[in-house]
Amino acid sequence: FNCSDFILFLISPDAASLSGQNYSTVSEFILIGFSTFPQHLLPAFFLLYLLMYLFTLLGNLLIMATIWSEHSLHTPMYLFLCALSISEILFTVAVTPRMLVDMLSIHHSISFTACASQMFFSFTFGFTHSFLLMIMGYDRYVAICHPLRYNMLMSPGGCARLVSWSWAGGSVVGMMLTLTVFHLTFCGSNEIHHFACHVLALLKLACGKETSSVTMSVILVCVTALLGCLFLIVLSYVFIVAAILRIPSAEGRHKTFSTCVSHLTIVIVHYGFASIIYLKPKGPRSMDSNTLMATTYTVFTPFLSPIIFSLRNKELKNSIKRSFYRTFCPLSY
Repeated sequence: FNCSDFILFLISPDAASLSGQNYSTVSEFILIGFSTFPQHLLPAFFLLYLLMYLFTLLGNLLIMATIWSEHSLHTPMYLFLCALSISEILFTVAVTPRMLVDMLSIHHSISFTACASQMFFSFTFGFTHSFLLMIMGYDRYVAICHPLRYNMLMSPGGCARLVSWSWAGGSVVGMMLTLTVFHLTFCGSNEIHHFACHVLALLKLACGKETSSVTMSVILVCVTALLGCLFLIVLSYVFIVAAILRIPSAEGRHKTFSTCVSHLTIVIVHYGFASIIYLKPKGPRSMDSNTLMATTYTVFTPFLSPIIFSLRNKELKNSIKRSFYRTFCPLSY
């Protein structure tokens, strides 16, 4: 019982116990991903996704550095934005590098434990991202509907607790789902028709009586968590819109709503692309089109986030400009 066997046992006791017997138990998976694409197109896709990946990292790091250096941005809204940027970076790092490597590699195998790790981190950072978006909606609700109580409700300690609960909640849900999936037995085919260890693609490889019930449980948890966050965000904006409509001047309404535009845009993009992927109607689609559609959520959505926040948030945009001039043009600043 070596170290890898011990880790395998912790994740999936059934698989570990079968590994020494004459069963065709899966010990590694093959990520099909982009391997079905025409080979001459792969370098172009690789370059495109690499640039988007680097831009995602640099854009979010720029936002975090600007918030850190500008004291005027040391407010709850930008604290939550900083936490959101961290979750974006970590989610992207959990999925995209492996996808890029497999594009130009002959071997697309991933070990059992590496697959479980990737699923855990993608779940954790993905759910944390949704929880943070929900908290940012609550922040805008308090700021607009209860401005006199804002400093009390959004104190530094309170904001830190909200961020901590978001990360803790994402980690708990990620661990729970990952352990549930990898306690199943995987036998027979080991080809995952995805560029990552995606839960639904992986569940298709599981065998045993518990597979259907586990699949339904995983879907139920994911849908409940994500739609629950979306419902609370929509509810926040219902109260926000009602409060804005009570403002007598058009200029006041515009100024108040402008503080919500970047967050609302991110929510629409986040849930819009997710619904395209997970709620798309069943139909005769090729594997290549499904792969490209999956990249809209894992690569394109994180790529858009820093663009939206830096362009749609005037205060952040001006702070980035000031930081740029202060760093590269100190004499003209």
